[in-house]
Amino acid sequence: MVAPCTRAAADHAVTRWHYSAKTPRGKLACFGVWEHGVFVGSIVYGRGASNHLGRPYGLEQLQVAELVRVALTDHAAPVTQMIAATLRQLRASSPGLRLVVSFADTTQGHHGGIYQAGNWLYTGTTPPDTLSYIVHGREIHGRTLRHLAVARGPGETAEAFVRRTIDPHVRSIKTPTLKHRYLYPLDRAMRRQLRDRARPYPPRLEVPPRA
Repeated sequence: MVAPCTRAAADHAVTRWHYSAKTPRGKLACFGVWEHGVFVGSIVYGRGASNHLGRPYGLEQLQVAELVRVALTDHAAPVTQMIAATLRQLRASSPGLRLVVSFADTTQGHHGGIYQAGNWLYTGTTPPDTLSYIVHGREIHGRTLRHLAVARGPGETAEAFVRRTIDPHVRSIKTPTLKHRYLYPLDRAMRRQLRDRARPYPPRLEVPPRA
């Protein structure tokens, strides 16, 4: 069974069964998965890390969502079937929503097989690395750094503000984050609009045999 669940339940699944062990902040749509009455995980949608997720597709922020977590323990049903069930419920509860975006992280050995099986559109990869920052010894996303620097003056960069007011040793780093990008249009007009962007699916990543 797939049904909406609490954020606490989603947090439970993500911290135990997702490699990130962290649920994104912000407004989320959380769905739980149960098999034979046992909770086996959660599938979570959100706005993603970018405020401009829908811009490349001519959409406003409220018209697009990102599939941000698939956190599952051992289960019998195919993951694609679970995601399809959540997409139907998400579309029914969000009539203005037109597109869902998701990413398969190559640094985790992912190529997007669950999206390929669900007939998502593949549109290539993200840039090969992401600019992050080290603040007090902890890596944070560039967007988080900008939130820390909302009080900066005209002409002052977010990094300079954080260096002046929070951590004089702040530094930027580039983190490898090559990801495959998949799109799931929620209406026929959007699928027609995006079909020219579709590319052949990437192959499954081969894992070298153990010696």
